[in-house]
Amino acid sequence: MQFKEREFIPVILGSDINTYSVARAFYEEYQIKSVVIGKYQSGPSNGSLMIDYIEDVHIDQTETFLKIIEQLSKKYQDKKIILLGAGDNYINMITNKHSQLPDNVIAPFIPHELMNNLQKKDYFYELCEEVGVDYPDTLLISREMGLDFDVPFEYPVILKSSESIHYWEYPFEGQEKVYIIDNREELNEIIKKIYNSGYPEKLIVQDMIPGNDEYMYVLTSYSDQSGKVVMMCLGNVLLEEHTPLGKGNHAVIITERNEELMKQAREFLENIHYVGFSNFDIKYDYRDGKYKFFEINTRQGRSNYYVTASGFNVARYLVEDYIYNKQMDLELSKDPYLWTVVPDRVALRYVKQEENVKKLKQLMNEGKEVNPLFYKPDNAFYRRLRMIKATLSHYHKFKKYYR
Repeated sequence: MQFKEREFIPVILGSDINTYSVARAFYEEYQIKSVVIGKYQSGPSNGSLMIDYIEDVHIDQTETFLKIIEQLSKKYQDKKIILLGAGDNYINMITNKHSQLPDNVIAPFIPHELMNNLQKKDYFYELCEEVGVDYPDTLLISREMGLDFDVPFEYPVILKSSESIHYWEYPFEGQEKVYIIDNREELNEIIKKIYNSGYPEKLIVQDMIPGNDEYMYVLTSYSDQSGKVVMMCLGNVLLEEHTPLGKGNHAVIITERNEELMKQAREFLENIHYVGFSNFDIKYDYRDGKYKFFEINTRQGRSNYYVTASGFNVARYLVEDYIYNKQMDLELSKDPYLWTVVPDRVALRYVKQEENVKKLKQLMNEGKEVNPLFYKPDNAFYRRLRMIKATLSHYHKFKKYYR
């Protein structure tokens, strides 16, 4: 691989497909290496030729984080460091310690207080009400309520934490990202398990919008330093992962355009003067013909390479905005492109709607398809073997968990 010296360098916290996708975007646009800091020698970023990988099991602890960033700021003292994170815990830490970051470190995020609030789904839904953004019928549950409440919609219902950072800090047997609840007895049992684990925040019980994965959408936006939305890329999530800890992770996406839906999100973001990347989870409700917003991620999403592959390189927006201070006009995704992390046969087997299968086959035949984990110039042998093994494992995972 050929590299160029630039006046900036990306530093990304994490090691998963998110960090690899961002590093790939930076290399494709600027031919530079990224620094990725992960907890373990694992994940797609470890072993990549276009990444300087740093392993530190304590990188998610504030003292270690500040120490490593200080060291990197001195090592690259002649460059601007663009500091990013691949998970809410990392973003929370970066924004919380923003004032202590070295002068040559750029953290392209909203203030910590707003970010903290947006990561709570109940606060997000309050803002949706103000702006007129649709979201599923929702019941908020608190520890103090116990089990003294009525569920105002029919089973099955969805149960999930309002705030994910704290939720994963209190592990318990049978813990899942999202629960599909079939009856009140099951609901009571899981609520007790969650609160007995020590989780202190609210829980969300929601009307379960009918329809399989093919009714799911992801919308990624970039808002510049002034709070103006300059890029929006919408994807129809045709297939999600179904493992207990990976439930809801995107597996297959086809980009498309829906200006009315994008307008809702744009008004939401500009109303709160949002800056940086945002990522919305949305589902189409065919009962009333509305798109219901589930949550906002205050960062680029795990599947962010679907944006880059569609012609909107995520690295370019950061660099144009923060390094070159360029004014950008609004760009909206238009042409379909296929992003997938599963083998084609898995996608074609588990995507059910005939029209969507037809789209998949057409894009596959036209070569308009990408798996972000496989990048021809990044041909390190052992990393490639690990990625092949991880991709093939989806045959077993979908056979076991898909329902």
